[in-house]
Amino acid sequence: MEILGIDIGASGIKGAPVNVKTGELVAEHHRIVTPQPSTPEAVAEVVAEITGYFNWKGPVGCTFPAVIKKGISYTAANVDNGWVNLNVEELLATATGYPVLVLNDADAAGIAEMEFGAGQGRGGVVIMLTFGTGIGSAIFIDGKLLPNTEFGRMEIRCQEAEHQASAKTREEEELTWKEWTKRVNEFLATMEKLLSPDLFILGGGISSKHRKFLPLLSTHAEIVPAQFRNKAGIIGAAIAARRHFR
Repeated sequence: MEILGIDIGASGIKGAPVNVKTGELVAEHHRIVTPQPSTPEAVAEVVAEITGYFNWKGPVGCTFPAVIKKGISYTAANVDNGWVNLNVEELLATATGYPVLVLNDADAAGIAEMEFGAGQGRGGVVIMLTFGTGIGSAIFIDGKLLPNTEFGRMEIRCQEAEHQASAKTREEEELTWKEWTKRVNEFLATMEKLLSPDLFILGGGISSKHRKFLPLLSTHAEIVPAQFRNKAGIIGAAIAARRHFR
């Protein structure tokens, strides 16, 4: 069974059909730069364009970088404020002509890793963290998702964690790997104090460079790189849509 997964990010919007029984992309993903400003109307046009690119006809799973409840966005992290209190599912269903399930982007990435990737078969408390424009989080307790945690917005030393330790911050401030991982370690230590996880999975585009920074991280919990890298959102969105629409 195949479902189209689309991952909406602050810098790019990408999608691909996914074999939801194996977690594999069945075609090369298609990416379009996120419009600026990232208004709902502009982003919806891009989502419709990606759907048309694959000549897709059927349900769609879609991520969004916000707290999502019953299809409604309650925050707007790193995107236009016009998304707040908007029914994203209705907007995208109208734009594409097909039913759309929307969920938090990090939650989707975590679902992919727990179903087919680095967290497959793992019990206890597993925390998926995605490092990109911001920091996304997904928490699983014995395989069950606690949605919309958004721990990247937690304050550490009077500043949101993602403004100190995101991949974007590392690039903008030209931090060395040692300088950046010092900040990440502080974030991980706070997470451990709060949640006592058994496993951290680190994802996002930066996870492809995990050999440069993973040895510099220090946690009580086991820590591993994500298996699906920056494709996890696409895969997880498709899996979540399969569960929702079947």
